[in-house]
Order: sequence, then C-alpha cells, then structure tokens
Amino acid sequence: MNRNGYQQYKEQSVYTMTQGEMLLLLFDELLKRLMRAELALNQEDYTAFGEAVTRCRDIVCYLQDCLDPQYAISNELRRMYEFFLYELSRLEAGRKKEIIREIRPLVVQLREAFQEADKMTRY
Repeated sequence: MNRNGYQQYKEQSVYTMTQGEMLLLLFDELLKRLMRAELALNQEDYTAFGEAVTRCRDIVCYLQDCLDPQYAISNELRRMYEFFLYELSRLEAGRKKEIIREIRPLVVQLREAFQEADKMTRY
C-alpha cells in the first residue's frame, strides 16, 4: 500500500469512528505520550521530553474544550483535566518521573470508565 493510500485509510477510519472510539483513541494517545516522556527522561533527551509533554497538554486541552456544560459530569471532568494540566506543568518544570507514575493510573482509570460507558451506550 502506498503512503498516500495509507493516509487516506487513516483519515477514513477517523471519519467513521464513533464519539466513544475517538475519545478512547485520545486517551490511548495521551498514555502513549506519557510513556514517551518517561522514556525521554530516562535517556536524558529533553527535546523529546518537552515535545511529549506538550502533546499531552494539547490532548488534555482538547478533551477539556469538548466538554458539554449541560451535563453535570462535565464539571467533574473539567476539574480532573485541570488537575492533569497542573501535573503536566509540574512534570515539565521538574522533570520528575514520579509525576508520570502518579498521573498514568488516573488516566487509565478514566479511559476504562469511558470505555465502559461506550459499551453501555452501544448495547
């Protein structure tokens, strides 16, 4: 498959995703970028570390911007996302792997909750 065909395939798969699938994809990407940040810290590659943390922040900001204020859960999620942004700022400033280890399980739990909610809405 040529590169252009692969790009078209990726774009088409994104266009056909449900909202739940897209949300899970964003959380997967957030977890992947947290892992990259940790690996970059281990290798003392601060450029890659900064890029990974910036991408994490972009994802969390996007998730925050997508919240619908008409739902009560949105206020709780907004506070959670604000906490993530605060922790990501601390991570970037202090370059401490412990912060990643604290954030990651919370992101995993939130992802699992959304995955369960997505399953319930499908059936």
